[in-house]
Amino acid sequence: MTEQQAVDRAMHYFDTGAFRTLLARRVACVTESQHASRQAELTHYLTQEIGPQLAAMGFTLHPFENPQPGSPPFLIATRIEDPAKPTLLCYGHGDVVFGDDENWREGLSPWQLTEEGDRLYGRGSADNKGQHCINFAALEQVWQARGGTLGFNCKILFEMGEEISSPGLAAICQQQQALLKADLFIASDGPRLNALRPTLFLGSRGAANFRLTIRARDNAYHSGNWGGLLSNPGTQLANALACLVNAQGVLQVAALKPDSLTDAVRAILRDIEPGGMPGDPALATGWGEPGLTAAERLYGWNTLEVLAFETGNPARPMNAIPGSATAVCQLRFVVGTDWQNLVQHVEQHLRQHGFDNVSVAFMRGSPATRLDPQDPLVAWALDTLARGSGKKPALLPNLGGSLPNEVFADILGLPTLWVPHSYPACGQHGVNEHLLTGIAREGLAIMTRLFWQLGEEGESLMARHHQWRRGQR
Repeated sequence: MTEQQAVDRAMHYFDTGAFRTLLARRVACVTESQHASRQAELTHYLTQEIGPQLAAMGFTLHPFENPQPGSPPFLIATRIEDPAKPTLLCYGHGDVVFGDDENWREGLSPWQLTEEGDRLYGRGSADNKGQHCINFAALEQVWQARGGTLGFNCKILFEMGEEISSPGLAAICQQQQALLKADLFIASDGPRLNALRPTLFLGSRGAANFRLTIRARDNAYHSGNWGGLLSNPGTQLANALACLVNAQGVLQVAALKPDSLTDAVRAILRDIEPGGMPGDPALATGWGEPGLTAAERLYGWNTLEVLAFETGNPARPMNAIPGSATAVCQLRFVVGTDWQNLVQHVEQHLRQHGFDNVSVAFMRGSPATRLDPQDPLVAWALDTLARGSGKKPALLPNLGGSLPNEVFADILGLPTLWVPHSYPACGQHGVNEHLLTGIAREGLAIMTRLFWQLGEEGESLMARHHQWRRGQR
């Protein structure tokens, strides 16, 4: 059978409604990892949905309890056809954020797949149930088309806690490095650049959350009796924030700016235009780092966002000078940022501007990752995306958001290719989440071609990759 015949089989699978039926069953699984009482549903999804589909293709299933007690389980599935052939590692997650049932539009439910026009509504339809359903269906089509083989070895790491920051994922990858040993990583999560362009991204921006606090005194004091005599922590913290990020959203801490926006990255981003599609918010004029394009600010630079700010009691304000103020901030950053010393850099910058009374506390963070765009694997993937869609794909050096890509790139040491099957206005993490049928169908064709080609030329492809890497040393 040929590649085109395998793709034709995949399109028939989609057009007959089999994909929709599968996704509807999985959307009906209430897999809210943020809800402590959903452990049975999370386990059910692994054992009754994902496990049987992979076992039917000859995968050996390796279930694992989470190294963090009380956190959701993992599944590693392996299929070794020939140790001499390349091994692909895939990934997906079956958990979702809160359903938020009462706030969905009338006629929609987060736990019932509803088709309206080109949209399939349901929690997880875009993040991530629809996306891993596409990828596993593509694997099935290739496996069936080749008469029960893939043409490469395949391993799948599946988790049920991504929406709660993937507890235990790094530990599992550390502990099971031998079981997860592979040559290449391909997975799908996050959005495309837009609904029209198939997209390949090579990593993700990192994210570091930190808290700023000023505690001036234990009590609030009447503003009429003490105003002008007592410092106001709210006023002080507002000014401290303004010295970290100015009124135009420009990061002011030089030590937290990146050094990785190279001419090569700029060249890639010239082809990228964020936003401008139906459902997208209007981009702010004059916001963000000056001298950069919108694509460079989103995919090649760092931003500092104020996520929350509180002083006094906003719900019931009193005529009193508050005793304290606190703000939660987030640095979104690309590779080449000294984020591990974030607290030191922020404290030093604040002291230089006279804010000695602000305490800085690191909350959590994840590193930035990026596969070198010059790697031959990137050109191979882009060519396959183009043939699979008939369109020019978008190449992003990294996703603007964050994914647990560091466990695959850093702990497992794999080249990482992400091919998303969603789009920015999908309602991910909000109400009325949906998957576009056009993207899903196109994504199935793309992934079927990727997996078919890996079976055809995987050995020569990996040889080119290794030769290129040796030349970079």
